[in-house]
Amino acid sequence: MVAATNWIIGIDVGGTFTDFYAFDRSTGQVALHKRPSTPDNPARAILSGLDELAGKIGIALETISGVAHGTTVATNALIQRKGGTVAVVTTKNFRDLLEIGRQVRPKLYDLKADYPQPLARREHRFEVDERIGPAGEVIRPVDQESVRAAIRGLAESGAEACAVCFLFSYLNPDHERQVAEAIRKALPGIAISVSSEVQPEFREYERFSTTLLNAYLQPLLDNYMSTLRDELARLAPRARVGINQSNGGLMSIDRAREFPIRTALSGPAAGAMGAIHIARLSGRPNIITLDMGGTSADVALISNYDVKLAFNRDVAGFPVRLPMVDINTVGAGGGSIAWFDRDGLLKVGPLSAGADPGPACYSRGGNEATVTDANVVLGRLSSRGLLGGGMSLDVEAARRVVGNIADKLGFSAERTAQGILDIVAANMVRAIRAISVERGHDPRNFVLMPFGGAGPLHAGACARALGISEIIVPFSPGILSAQGLLVTDLSESWVRSKRLAVSDENSAVLNSLVDEMLAEAENWWEVEGVAPDRRGLKLAADMRYQSQNYELQVPIEVAGLTPRLPDARRLRELFFAAHEQAYGFHNPDDPVEVIAVRLTAIGLLPSPGAPSAPESATRNPEPFERRKVWFTGDEPVDTPIYMRSSLAPGTTIQGPAIIEQFDATTLVFPGDIATVDDALNIVIKVGQ
Repeated sequence: MVAATNWIIGIDVGGTFTDFYAFDRSTGQVALHKRPSTPDNPARAILSGLDELAGKIGIALETISGVAHGTTVATNALIQRKGGTVAVVTTKNFRDLLEIGRQVRPKLYDLKADYPQPLARREHRFEVDERIGPAGEVIRPVDQESVRAAIRGLAESGAEACAVCFLFSYLNPDHERQVAEAIRKALPGIAISVSSEVQPEFREYERFSTTLLNAYLQPLLDNYMSTLRDELARLAPRARVGINQSNGGLMSIDRAREFPIRTALSGPAAGAMGAIHIARLSGRPNIITLDMGGTSADVALISNYDVKLAFNRDVAGFPVRLPMVDINTVGAGGGSIAWFDRDGLLKVGPLSAGADPGPACYSRGGNEATVTDANVVLGRLSSRGLLGGGMSLDVEAARRVVGNIADKLGFSAERTAQGILDIVAANMVRAIRAISVERGHDPRNFVLMPFGGAGPLHAGACARALGISEIIVPFSPGILSAQGLLVTDLSESWVRSKRLAVSDENSAVLNSLVDEMLAEAENWWEVEGVAPDRRGLKLAADMRYQSQNYELQVPIEVAGLTPRLPDARRLRELFFAAHEQAYGFHNPDDPVEVIAVRLTAIGLLPSPGAPSAPESATRNPEPFERRKVWFTGDEPVDTPIYMRSSLAPGTTIQGPAIIEQFDATTLVFPGDIATVDDALNIVIKVGQ
C-alpha cells in the first residue's frame, strides 16, 4: 500500500491560466505551477496540471491528502450565456416578475441601457395556481391540474433545468416542495432548483433571480463537477476534495453540483482568504487587499482578520442574493487599454486587451498601449519577460504603441507611460476608497496587501495616494488565490427570514429560529465528518429601523457551540454601533426590527504554516543585474534587480529596487525600505 503524504494542493481556475499551489505540511516545502486553462472542459487543465505538478515535486498523486478548488466557470458561463436551457415554474400571475424586476435603470445616465434578457424565455415560464400568504398561511392549496399542465409544458420546452419559485415560500416551503417532487417524478432528467432551498429569504425578485441562475448553471456544473469527482477519485483517492464558495468557505463536490451559483465569485473569495492567512502570519490584523490581474482589480477590506460578506450582488448583470465576500471590482489590470475619450482626455480601461491578443509587448498582434506596455517602457518589467522568462516581452513594440499616445500628448514615451500608470492607480484608489472611506474606515490605519500578477507593481503608487505607510507582498502573490484555497475551512450557511420588532417579547421566537438552524448545522457536521473539536459557528442578525428599506448585518458573538441572540437592549446597542459605523449616526429612540437571522457552521481544517526559505537564500543577497528604471522623476534611476528566491528572512533592501519571481514583480520606490519577515513576505515601509 502507498503511504499518504502531507501534500495539499490548491487549484484556482481562471479564464487564461489554471494556478496550482502545493504545500507539504511536514517540511514547509512549496511548489508552484501554471498551465493554460481549457474553457471547453476546465477539468482537463486541472487533471493535466496535477499530473505535471506531481512530477515536478516527485510524488505520486495517490498519496496527496487534500485538494481544494476555486473556479470562474460559473461566472464565465453567465457572462457568455453558456448555461443550460432553463424554465421556471412560479405562482399564477407572477411569471413576468423576472422581467419587471425593480424598474430601475441599470445605468443612471444611459436612457437606452437595459437589463439582460431573462435566462428563461417567457414561453418557458409556467404558472401554478397556488398561494402562500405573508404570514406563511395557505391561502390557496396547490391546484394539481395546473401542476400537470406545467409539467407538460416543461416536457415540450426541452428544458434541461427548472427553477421552482413561489411567493412567500421562505416562510412556508410546502407548496414548492410538492411541485418540485411532482416534476422530479414525471421528468427525472431535469435538474431542479427550489428557491426555498437555494436562498430562503424575502424580496421575491432577488430570490427568483438567484434560483433561476442556479438552475441555469446546473447542467454545465453537473458535468464539470461529475468529471472532476470521478477523475480525482481515480487519480488521488486519498485526497479530501473541497470546492470554494463565494463566501470564502469550502463545500463538497456534490454540494457544488446542487448549488453551482455559490461558486460565482469563488476565485476572488479565495484571494481574500489567502490574504487573511498572510495577515495572520505577519501579525497585521487590518488589511486592504489589491488583487490586480490582467483585466481587473479586486479590492477588499479585512478588519481584525475578518472580511465582511455582502448579500446583494450583480453577476453578469443579474441580481444574486447569497453570502459573498464583499469585494469591489474595477476595470484596471495589466491589459487595460489607454485611449482618448471624446473630451480629448486620456483614459485607461475598463476595456482590456486580455490575453489574446494581449498587450503589444506580448507580440501576439496587440496594437494598443496598455498598462503592461507602460511598465515595460519604464523598465519596471524585464525584457526577459514573465513566468520566469518563459514569456518574453518585446520592448520595441511597447515603445511604439506608447509612443503613439505620446505623440498626441506632446510628451516623451516615458512621461506618457508614467501618466498611464498614474491613471490606472487613480482608478484603483477610487475602488479602495469605496470599501474604506465611504464605509467609515480610514485607509491610513490599514496595511496594503497587493497580489495577482500585477498588484506588487502598482502598490507603491496606491499606498502613497491613500497615505498608507506599509505594504505586505505575499510569498507567492500571483498564485495567492490558489494558496488561499488551502487555508479555507469547510462552511455551510442557513438563514431564517422573519420580520419582528426587537423586543423582549420576541426574543424567544428569534432564538427558536436559531435553534432550527443549529439542528441543521449539527446534521451537516455529521454528514461532513467534522469532529466536535473542529466545529465553529458564526451568528448574525439582519436589522434596520422600521422606517428603513434596507438592513445592516449585525454580527453576534457566539460562546462555544451554543448560539443565542442577546436580549433586546443588547441587540439594539449592537445595531446602533453598526449604524453609526455605516452612516455616521444613530437614533436610540426609533424602533428597530430584525428581518433575518443567519447561522454559519464551520468545519476547521488544518492550516498550512509559513513556507520554508530555499537553501540558497541569504540575508545579504547580491542583485543579479542592474537596469535603468523610471519611478516618479523625469530621469531614470540605476536600479538593482533581485531574485525573490535569494531573499532569506531578515533581509533588508533599501529602495530603489525591483524584486522578480516566477509569478510577479515587486517595485520598491526610492526612499522605501523592504524587509523579508519570518513568513517570507516582503514588508515595505513606504517613504511618503
